[in-house]
Amino acid sequence: MRVLVADDERLLADMIAQGLRRLAMAVDVCYDGDGALERIGVNRYDVAVLDRDMPGQTGDEVCRSIAHSDVGTRVLLLTAAAGIRDRVEGLGLGADDYLTKPFAFAELVARVQALGRRSAPAVPPVLDQQGVVLDVARHTALRDGRPLNLSPKEFAVLHVLMRAGGQVVSAEELLEQAWDEYADPFTNVVRVTVMTLRKKLGEPQIIQTVPRAGYRIGPAA
Repeated sequence: MRVLVADDERLLADMIAQGLRRLAMAVDVCYDGDGALERIGVNRYDVAVLDRDMPGQTGDEVCRSIAHSDVGTRVLLLTAAAGIRDRVEGLGLGADDYLTKPFAFAELVARVQALGRRSAPAVPPVLDQQGVVLDVARHTALRDGRPLNLSPKEFAVLHVLMRAGGQVVSAEELLEQAWDEYADPFTNVVRVTVMTLRKKLGEPQIIQTVPRAGYRIGPAA
């Protein structure tokens, strides 16, 4: 899942991003609405976490822009205003969910994951293919009942491949969906991560390399 976090409280935004990255999400961060709109125009996000009261373009304006586009990004609005009228107003802007500050991080994670499952195409919370069971909410992975100790990036790559349902995913798509905006497009990090992931999955191998195309989850060879 790729997430945008936009909040002018820099410490809060950075803490949210750090916590989500530990759960294998690719997270970009900015501190104003103008930066949020710029990133949304360039990158495809599953979820945007927006503070309503940012300088420049407000979170409300960013939310409205997303709602009137066809990018498919789900929006979670953050605000210190806890009144019912404020929540109704936020949802009326096109937000998919609303969370009042201060909040428990576990609740924010649950809401982001729920919105991610609603992004198009919809993805179930537990994926089961070729003996691999990936529970996104609990952040666990099993191979034939054996727990897998995956790094956040390995988990993210496996998630992207399993979401594809056997379709080929290019290295560029993996880089876009599992890494943030600072990833070097000329690096071999995707190949290295797939290699270590294969080792942890064990035999028989289920991640297939499709020459000049990318990778896919397929029947064990």
